[in-house]
Amino acid sequence: MSHLSDRILFGAAYYHEYQPTPRLEADMDLMQQAKFTVIRVGESVWSTWEPENGVFDLDWLQPVLDAAHARGIAVVIGTPTYAAPPWLQRAYPEINGRRATGQPMGWGARQEIDYTHPAFLFHSERIIRKIMERYASHPAVIGFQVDNEPGNEIFHNHGVFQKFVDHLRHSYGTVEKLNAEWGLTYWSHRLSTWADLWAPYGNAQPQYSLAWRRFQAQLTTDFISWQADVVREYAREDQFVTTCIAYERRTVQDDALTKNLDVTAGNPYYRMQDYLALPAVVPLKQAWTTEGTWSLYASADRMFSSKQAPFLVTETNAQAIGPAHQNEPAYDGQWRQAAWALVSRGATMIEYWHWHTIHFGTETFWGGVLPHSLEPGRTYEEIAQLGKDFETAGALVTELTPDADIAMVYSNETKWALEDEPQLTQGDLPDTRTFQSIFDSFYRGAFDAGLQLRLVHQSQIKEMDPTEFADAHPVLIAAGLAITTDTELEWYDAYAAAGGHLIIGIRTGYQDHEARARTDRKPANLHTSAGVFYDEFSTLRTPLTVTALDSSEFPLSLGAAATGWIDGLQPTDAGVLVGYDHPHFSRWPAITSRIHAAGRITYVGTVPNGALAADIARWATGNQPESRWHKANNSQTVTGARSQDGRQLRFLHNWSWTQSEFVLPAAAQDVLGSKKYEAGDILTLNAWDVKVLVES
Repeated sequence: MSHLSDRILFGAAYYHEYQPTPRLEADMDLMQQAKFTVIRVGESVWSTWEPENGVFDLDWLQPVLDAAHARGIAVVIGTPTYAAPPWLQRAYPEINGRRATGQPMGWGARQEIDYTHPAFLFHSERIIRKIMERYASHPAVIGFQVDNEPGNEIFHNHGVFQKFVDHLRHSYGTVEKLNAEWGLTYWSHRLSTWADLWAPYGNAQPQYSLAWRRFQAQLTTDFISWQADVVREYAREDQFVTTCIAYERRTVQDDALTKNLDVTAGNPYYRMQDYLALPAVVPLKQAWTTEGTWSLYASADRMFSSKQAPFLVTETNAQAIGPAHQNEPAYDGQWRQAAWALVSRGATMIEYWHWHTIHFGTETFWGGVLPHSLEPGRTYEEIAQLGKDFETAGALVTELTPDADIAMVYSNETKWALEDEPQLTQGDLPDTRTFQSIFDSFYRGAFDAGLQLRLVHQSQIKEMDPTEFADAHPVLIAAGLAITTDTELEWYDAYAAAGGHLIIGIRTGYQDHEARARTDRKPANLHTSAGVFYDEFSTLRTPLTVTALDSSEFPLSLGAAATGWIDGLQPTDAGVLVGYDHPHFSRWPAITSRIHAAGRITYVGTVPNGALAADIARWATGNQPESRWHKANNSQTVTGARSQDGRQLRFLHNWSWTQSEFVLPAAAQDVLGSKKYEAGDILTLNAWDVKVLVES
């Protein structure tokens, strides 16, 4: 896949079939002028590829591929299996996904398909093979995207449930084993035969719920892997196979989903304008579109973590993305800022959704590079400037390995378990994003402290040597990890013993792989090494001020507070760093720490607010020397990455209307220009500016 290392792939999804009037040559000329090097085509229009059952129209894409190739623009072809044509819906109504109530999802949107159904798989395979036979050998085609943003729905179809029963039967062997593992004596749920298993829509048993979510994710993984195998029968060795991941999809387990893919590809969408300001000037919340500069970086780090490797951005904002009332096209400079932020964390393709703003359909007001008038405007000009950046930077900025000051563990399984049984609250309502809320608090705190993170999946750490990991990543945050195996907990202990600084947060180690509460003192398997345990905990409705026992040992920022939760920590031989300012909760420490063999284990018994989380990150990584590349003020981010040939790159952003300055700690050269700097030179960052440097 040498094309991924030549230069940043840059372009947009292109749907000439959606254009109200033919304008292929005009579009392609504009793309070429904007320095586009790639487009994505074909994934949304099964009914165009196959307008009737067995009637195929494959020729319509040929002019698009030929025109792109003539201008040196590469093409990624998508398989159209996420949007079933009406004739297939009519012929096989049973392929419609079913809700938990048993009611069909209905038609008129997309992804309403039970993709385990044999009829759907038959027709999917047929159209995939037709497209591949026709276009896999076209010289413009560099890769294939199978399906599109899979995992949007949880299917309750009868056939899916029967597959689930079979899955349990093969996994557990006997109903007696399942009864024991799931604790089905509770509320008289013991099974006498596999036929006794109840359908999931009435379920209240957490062990069942976690198994059901795992199974649904496996269906998604299997479906994408099956498509990838079909496509590979036709693909050349120099062509990649991927899918584009929307990371908030309910049945996506990205670490598993990407194993049979050549490269990770994802779709980070983010709110622009004031939502990208640093310091934050508007309230921020997270959903499938993220809010806040920190969450843009978190999205990129999630994509890198899927395969612990550079990734493709298959879709991201061209203009406003979301409902028609939410229109926030970027301020001047923000497109460049966001794109370079993604590249700095390992993106080797930036592709916009999409080329032209569509004139009909659900996404009429999801803005493209061109507006509804189809005349190039400010968006086009800004994105064209970015194309020139990537042309200038060339291979130096492709397939980067981002720097990391702190490693942090992510767990899809814990996310599912705490979605089913939320343990944090939002007012009087359960916080179904409990795991993300815990995770985000630590990530954002480290980001606000000017530190960089490497995310690693809990499923991946078992394959890594804990001593080698401690050498490479001396600080590891493992917070909120309710669902853990004994092997994983032993790995965390070994990591700390080998010299790593392990930071544990609430819920870590509380439940086992079946979501059963462990019988050990908590944190299970780690309480002796951590020198602290707890047997009581409390939710918090309002934040609590925290105090440091020794401010010289653990400096606290103004406003540092505990939120959401308190573990009633009881130190055995751990030192107490931080406590609560409260007549009742002050009996328990907020943060403890203990030397463990060659390393250290720190326990954070609450969800830290931004100030406290930043304090924890700064303390854990030690005082930063003045010579370090570190932000000069709170409107800046300073990140780094290694190039393929080992050179050190630096990315300086100013996320503000206010001009700022940065004193260079080392000699460097501007990657996008010819200017060379010496150590001590002052670099000026204008409003919404980004500079890309390579150290001399």
